[in-house]
Amino acid sequence: MNEPIRKYFRPGIIAFMSYPSIIRGEGDIEGAIRKIAVDPYFDVIEISWIKDPDVRARVKKTLDQSRLSVVYGAQPRLLTTGMNINHLEDAQNAAALETLKQGIDEAYEMGASGFAFLSGNYDEANKEKAYEILVKNTCQLCEYAAARGEMAVNLEVFDFDIDKKSLVGPAPLALRFAQDMRKLHKNFGLLVDLSHVPLLHETIRESILPVKDYIAHVHIGNAVCGDPSHPAYGDAHPRFGFPNGSNDVEELTEFLRVLLEIGYLNTEKPPIVSFEVKPFGDEDPDIIIANGKRTLETAWARV
Repeated sequence: MNEPIRKYFRPGIIAFMSYPSIIRGEGDIEGAIRKIAVDPYFDVIEISWIKDPDVRARVKKTLDQSRLSVVYGAQPRLLTTGMNINHLEDAQNAAALETLKQGIDEAYEMGASGFAFLSGNYDEANKEKAYEILVKNTCQLCEYAAARGEMAVNLEVFDFDIDKKSLVGPAPLALRFAQDMRKLHKNFGLLVDLSHVPLLHETIRESILPVKDYIAHVHIGNAVCGDPSHPAYGDAHPRFGFPNGSNDVEELTEFLRVLLEIGYLNTEKPPIVSFEVKPFGDEDPDIIIANGKRTLETAWARV
């Protein structure tokens, strides 16, 4: 592709993955946000919870100055606490719903245009019951967000049997869920992630084509799938080119081609495509981000 990236999509980055020390809503959040804010490569930043209201206010000031679009990822509110929005026990899924509603409040406070979360663990014997609970609680999130504005609510599709072991899940179930939700709430969509495709035991086309009409947000990254004994096995989002990784330039090129084919990438209203890359061990976050940029540029040139 000879035309510039920004003609077809807006490059973004997930701050709490590239700088994982802030994933619990603490640490040097201001420093991490500033590094991204001064980098003109990115048009979008994905943030998560910031527990200190004073820090939130200062970060908001930085973001307002930066001209970055903001998206809110609530996944850490669930993954770092063990909460599950489709838990079979009412008290458990209610607690998860409450923290996600708090996340929506915080997302609006920070000027975010989108809000993402994930489904939780499930028991195969009670899978349908968990699905019903997920639908019910996601409806509440969509209603809660719509009552305050026009924020999109997106469920991220995760692996179902390797690492996060989320209910949603393989493409057929993601399609069923998206269809059920969109009948009820126009502000609902799916978030698909290149990193999760190999973890789902699917090809890129198998993951994307069934849900193409419901994709509202996209992440790109890598995963190690082959060897369960590998320290980066599972949903660790290592850099592109990582040893034993499943995604590199070739896979990212194919992913972008499919997104272009289905019309997600377009020139009328360029959508978001965000890096989800994480330093492994003592790797430098800034170098890993530079790695992602080079990989994306190389892949885009081959689309």
